[in-house]
Amino acid sequence: MSEKAYHVSWDQFHRDARALAWRLAETGPYAAIVGIARGGLVPAAIVARELDLRLVECVAVTSYEHKAQQGPPNIIKPIAPKIAGSEGQGVLVVDDLVDTGATMVAVRALLPKAHFACVYAKPLGRPHVDTFMTEVSQDTWIYFPWDLGLAFQAPIAGKRG
Repeated sequence: MSEKAYHVSWDQFHRDARALAWRLAETGPYAAIVGIARGGLVPAAIVARELDLRLVECVAVTSYEHKAQQGPPNIIKPIAPKIAGSEGQGVLVVDDLVDTGATMVAVRALLPKAHFACVYAKPLGRPHVDTFMTEVSQDTWIYFPWDLGLAFQAPIAGKRG
């Protein structure tokens, strides 16, 4: 299976995260937001601002050993007991992307009553979130703005064949 590249600019990501906040405004209210570090920290900050959430927490989960290999999720920074103690009741969990859903499954085990949202979703991960903004194909690698620098991009037509 060939991999497609999807480059997301800061402007586009900000618009998509704000659009996600619009969707989430109808599903709340929420008392707290948990961003899944690292990628979920940026959209969590944007959504927290838009929904006027002041109780902001994070959980750190690692699963990518490198770009091409995903390992089992490992929680390296747990959720604060004050939030985890509620099993996620009134809590919004946000990430940038749901790929296979493994990270969401691991965090949902900690916060089973929370509402899970992400900006981008792939088909395998979609069933593991309650709300998402944009779906991309499973064979698409998203290049987020915090991973990019300005550089020449070859035309798509030149990459085929």
